[in-house]
Amino acid sequence: MRLKIVSVGEAVLRQPARPLTAGEIRSAEIQQLIQHMRETVNDAPGVGLAAPQVGFPLQLAVIEDKQEYFAGLTAEQIAERERQPVPFHVIINPILHQQPGDEVEFFEGCLSVPGFTAIVPRSRQVRVLCQDETGTPRVIEASGWYARILQHEIDHLRGTLYLDRMLSRTFCSLDLHARLWKDKTIAEVKAALT
Repeated sequence: MRLKIVSVGEAVLRQPARPLTAGEIRSAEIQQLIQHMRETVNDAPGVGLAAPQVGFPLQLAVIEDKQEYFAGLTAEQIAERERQPVPFHVIINPILHQQPGDEVEFFEGCLSVPGFTAIVPRSRQVRVLCQDETGTPRVIEASGWYARILQHEIDHLRGTLYLDRMLSRTFCSLDLHARLWKDKTIAEVKAALT
């Protein structure tokens, strides 16, 4: 079942989500929510979806970055973003540790801010302590685009949107981005807009 994705302006997107208990994680309701969220993010399509985005203030997100999602990128763009396919998985009650090192800037969008994008600085490497859909503790070490996805989704669980982190002068419609900035480097875009 496809769930309705809420848009910026809805209070649930601006409130910290609550952690799930072990019993809740294994419940039929949460297992069904995970399945519905997977169907919803695949249908959108997107690379991640947090429970607050579908109206549930819970520390739960689903992530999957399919090869087909970056088929339109050049080999150079894929390498620059350090983007690789990420299989479907669930993160619950995540604790994010940003690793020391470089911040990277790329355009980022959000299913709850439809039709827009902006350059967002993020940590290149992260470590996430969380639970999976069975309640089993997991440690995720990620870099590049996967690290960006994790930070974006965990932000949702804290009531934060990419709008709060973006370089505001780079905020633009997806149509304009496709026409003017898609094939430019981040440095070129920043030189023109900031």
